[in-house]
Order: sequence, then structure tokens, then C-alpha cells
Amino acid sequence: MGLPRGFLLPDWGAASGVMAYVSTRVAAGVSLPPFDACNLADHVGDDPGAVQRNRALLSAALHLPTAPLWLSQVHGTLVLDADSVELDANPSATTVVADASRTSRPGQVLAVLTADCLPLLLCADDGSEVAAVHAGWRGLAAGAIEATVQRMHTPVPRLLAWLGPAIGPNAFEVGADVRDAFVSQNASAAVAFRALVNVDAKQKWHCDLYQLARQRLSALGLKRVSGGEFCTYSDPSLFFSHRRDRATGRMASLIWIDSHG
Repeated sequence: MGLPRGFLLPDWGAASGVMAYVSTRVAAGVSLPPFDACNLADHVGDDPGAVQRNRALLSAALHLPTAPLWLSQVHGTLVLDADSVELDANPSATTVVADASRTSRPGQVLAVLTADCLPLLLCADDGSEVAAVHAGWRGLAAGAIEATVQRMHTPVPRLLAWLGPAIGPNAFEVGADVRDAFVSQNASAAVAFRALVNVDAKQKWHCDLYQLARQRLSALGLKRVSGGEFCTYSDPSLFFSHRRDRATGRMASLIWIDSHG
């Protein structure tokens, strides 16, 4: 299958049986502004019928073996073991509260929704296990990556990671609360924050989510990390960005094991 219009293909050296894609706002969709066009989230104020149509178009474009396992994301550390979910379960409602999921079952499609937060994909080097993580700054600080890796069956040295489109280090302005959330845990996290000129008596920093994720992956012993070259905020033609637009849609990062691989 060629790459459908409006999708990104991770370049991370995964096994041939690992299928992974990221949707963009220009993938086929029917949502109206400000959610145009391929919004895949049902919690942002978009017309529910349009969201369901967009999800159907997504499934058709990628020839998905099953409907994606949509999560109700809460910026936490809950990890769903998708092997316990029936493949024919009703996918229309996002009722499973979690910020990550993992599976070893071929054909089970995992998904996370983002519009500035970091989508992180993981896979075993032999293609036997995959995972998807929603990791904004709150989830990163709370340990979403660590929780997901811990739930995986694959030994850490055999894992690969890919960092999908997130708000970039030159656009993500944060206050002391965000910086302190990381530096209080690990002083070396300070290198991911660049101080801005103090103009209102409140110090601000630019925050590098990609670097923070790489630090945490490295601390776990996961060395094969790719991606991290996008900025959702700076590319309105391709990406939704909540920080930039407030009312906006969400992209999906999807991963599954090909049952025919």
C-alpha cells in the first residue's frame, strides 16, 4: 500500500510487520472550521457525525484490519492492555480511560490523539509487540513512558521508539510549574528548558518535549529512538495545534501488527 494523502510514515527501522501512520489535518475528512478537515477526536466540540465519518475515512484510507482502539485520554499514566479487548467491541465511543495501550495481538489497531502533546510509538525489534503513548508535559512528568515500557513484555534493549509530531522547542512556552515538575525529579532535565527574557516579572521558558522524552527513554535503557523533527504549532497547513488555535481538531498516531506479516 502506498502512503495515502495526508498521512506521515514513521522512519524508525521497525520490522516489516509493524504498521504505523500519523494522520494530519489534510487527510480526507468532512469536518468544518475550526476542525477542518480530518479531526478524529469526539471531545473537542466537533459534530459527532463528522467525527464518525472522518474515522471511517481513516479506516478506509489505511485499510485498517480493525477499528482503532480509541482512548479517553486524561494526561495520566494508565496503560491499557489491549489484548484484553475484544476485536469486535463497539469502537464508536471513547470510554476506555487511559493514555497508552499495548498489544501483542496481530490486527489490533492502537491509537492516540494529539494536537501539541507528544505521540510516542513503541515496538519490539522483531515486530511481536507494539504500544502507543499520549505524552504531553503532564503525562511525561507523571511517568507515562515509564508506565508503558513497564507494561510491555519485550525487554527494553529490544524496543524501538518513535517521537511523533508535537509542539517544538521554539514554540512551547511554559512557566516555572512545568520546569519544576521535571527538574525536581531530575536536575539534568534543566537542559530541556531555555530561559526567555523576563518581561512581566514571571520567568518563562521554552520547553523541549522531545528532549525530555529522550532523557526518560535513555534512563530506561531504550537507546533506539527516532523522530522528533516536527512542530505542530509552527505548521498550520499540516497540523492541528491547541496552543496555537485553542478550538481545533486532533491528529491520530496509529500502530498495529500486520496479521499477514
